[in-house]
Amino acid sequence: MQKRSAILAAALLGTTLLTATTATAGSGIEPITSVRVAAGLTRPIFATHAPGDYKRLYVIQKRGQIRIVNLNTGVVSASSFMDIDSIVGGGTTTNNEQGLLGLAFHPDFKANGFFYVYYTNNSGNSVIARYRAKETSPGSGIYNPDIADVSSAFTIMTFSQPFSNHNGGWIGFGPNDGYLYIATGDGGSAGDPSNRAQDITSQRLGKMLRLDVDGGSPYAVPADNPFVGVTGDDEIWAYGLRNPWRPSFDRDTGDLYIADVGQFSWEEISYQSADSAGGENYGWRCREGMHNFTFTGACFDQTFTEPFHEYPNPSQGRSITGGYVYRGCAIPSLRGTYFFADYVSARIWSVDAGGTTDNFTIRTSELVPDIGAINNIASFGEDARGEIYICDQSGGEIFKIVPVKPTILPADLDCNGAVDFTDLLTLLAAWGECDGCLPDLDGDDMVGFADLLAMLASWG
Repeated sequence: MQKRSAILAAALLGTTLLTATTATAGSGIEPITSVRVAAGLTRPIFATHAPGDYKRLYVIQKRGQIRIVNLNTGVVSASSFMDIDSIVGGGTTTNNEQGLLGLAFHPDFKANGFFYVYYTNNSGNSVIARYRAKETSPGSGIYNPDIADVSSAFTIMTFSQPFSNHNGGWIGFGPNDGYLYIATGDGGSAGDPSNRAQDITSQRLGKMLRLDVDGGSPYAVPADNPFVGVTGDDEIWAYGLRNPWRPSFDRDTGDLYIADVGQFSWEEISYQSADSAGGENYGWRCREGMHNFTFTGACFDQTFTEPFHEYPNPSQGRSITGGYVYRGCAIPSLRGTYFFADYVSARIWSVDAGGTTDNFTIRTSELVPDIGAINNIASFGEDARGEIYICDQSGGEIFKIVPVKPTILPADLDCNGAVDFTDLLTLLAAWGECDGCLPDLDGDDMVGFADLLAMLASWG
């Protein structure tokens, strides 16, 4: 029990030496492993954080709940942050592709309390809706990060789903432009029978959409979206997607990674540079990965953006799960490394960021956790400090990727490898009550003398 407690503390705070069996790392690369930080969840399929909140990890349960993991204690909230089970359709089994699928916090969440969800309703159609956290007292303008106001629902967009599969479901705010991106699947069945992914007129399926949720009600279309003023739906940012599952932005560069689940033969990941003007056609159903699929008719007139990586189905897996570019503090030598996995085979890989396959590495064996098992990787997750988590849907567990020998202390607030005056100034600027802020080193929701003493103890 003492050893387990020490490992969990290391995962949460990064201060205790970990012992685990891991693969040999390459030259200059720290050995890594994974540790379980939460259990007892029901079909967790996504994990994320609110901007500037270093205390909480918000976890989607597919049936319609959002739970909170306290990153200081490892305790899962007894009650849900939000429960919309009554209006969510599907999500009742691990194989069902419907349910509560996406969550994104507004960049100014602390000031406005807004967050957005993507779910399938009881009719099987997709809904993107805005909600608000409850105010601590009516009219205060201060929002409680532990409780959502379910009566605050405001629909941003709905669209019909002709089948129950290929719903997509990821949403996220661009770190460079502040717009809301929405990844939709092709509507399901097999082979995209109505060619929805290639249809750019009055068809939102098989797309990456881009909306300005602050510029209008329910939204405005960004003026620089690629089909504004020309043939094509104004909301479309990119198209030719089959079932994009867990795209992500690189929080440092704004580059976009789009993992797209294949049909019969190939799983793929595409890369979109932050300076893209949009309009990319990622190929489906003309192409599956880098290969022709139904290459007829209008396919001959198209220019496609090929994925930067593909792998064969079923020999390596059957359903790709996109991940994140690591930008955390705990594993400095892996900053700028993109992690991804396969849901069915539970294989985990990494490559260098930037849309190449440089330093392609198989990570499966070294990420075998200290306790529990990683079986069905429905998603990766990212906390406010850029550390990466793994959601195992079937086991109801959340794991964290960690170094075997942590070298970064929580008091190194700017991750520069030293505890110095910059960190001290950050701590002093946050002095007083502080719910979820980085300088709260002891997790008591206050920045005070205990935190100052902890910082001074690790000075240098």
